[in-house]
Amino acid sequence: MPLSNIRIVLVRPTHPGNIGAAARAMKNMSLRSLYLVAPESYPSPQAMDRAAGAIDLLRDAVICDTLDMALKDCHLVMGTTARQRRIEWPGLEPDGCARRLLDGALEGPVALLFGQERTGLLNTELDRCHFVVTIAADKDFSSLNLACAVQILAYEIYRASQVYPGAHVSDFRDGRPVKGEEMQLFYRHLRAVLEQVGFLDPGNPRLLMRRLARLFNRAGLDHNELNIMRGILTSVQQNLGNLDKNTQE
Repeated sequence: MPLSNIRIVLVRPTHPGNIGAAARAMKNMSLRSLYLVAPESYPSPQAMDRAAGAIDLLRDAVICDTLDMALKDCHLVMGTTARQRRIEWPGLEPDGCARRLLDGALEGPVALLFGQERTGLLNTELDRCHFVVTIAADKDFSSLNLACAVQILAYEIYRASQVYPGAHVSDFRDGRPVKGEEMQLFYRHLRAVLEQVGFLDPGNPRLLMRRLARLFNRAGLDHNELNIMRGILTSVQQNLGNLDKNTQE
């Protein structure tokens, strides 16, 4: 079922009551997969109290030390944000976000990220996102309570699941979607090659890798395309090695 593949990920939550309230909001909307990344205080009686009838979601919640662990098998990631960033990520309205998640959930695990109550998602955490979603609110007071934000987007997902047939993304893909851990390996490989050819200065990388991550996330590579990219990078490295040998000779 698509809804079972939609993962709600709370990143570095500080208030256990918000965790419990988020679990209740999820259960109201038939979402069951809760991931917690480095929660400050959990397990907690306060979380249990606020969860009311959603204790089962807290019991089954997956606790992760890092965001990498929470997203390693996800091929589509959405991030929530209430503020403008120096580099803009592709943005969606809540209803569009819900439809994209449902489409992606037909092919495997997908994730919707919510940041820490005080800071929201950091730029390094948004780097993992294919799209960001913003909930419309008063421009002078746009920061929503964490559990309220979860409730609004969970409602949009549930509503879309009742009426939206799904676009079947697999219809225009040659291979399976790429998992998060595979993309992270690709980015490390890409960075290493860019340093080798002198295109990226490791002492002053600026925002190059963030911009490239945004580009490839937007493209949505399938597994065959990823293998092609990795093959190109490996070929570059091999040819660089041959050049070094010829120079030495």
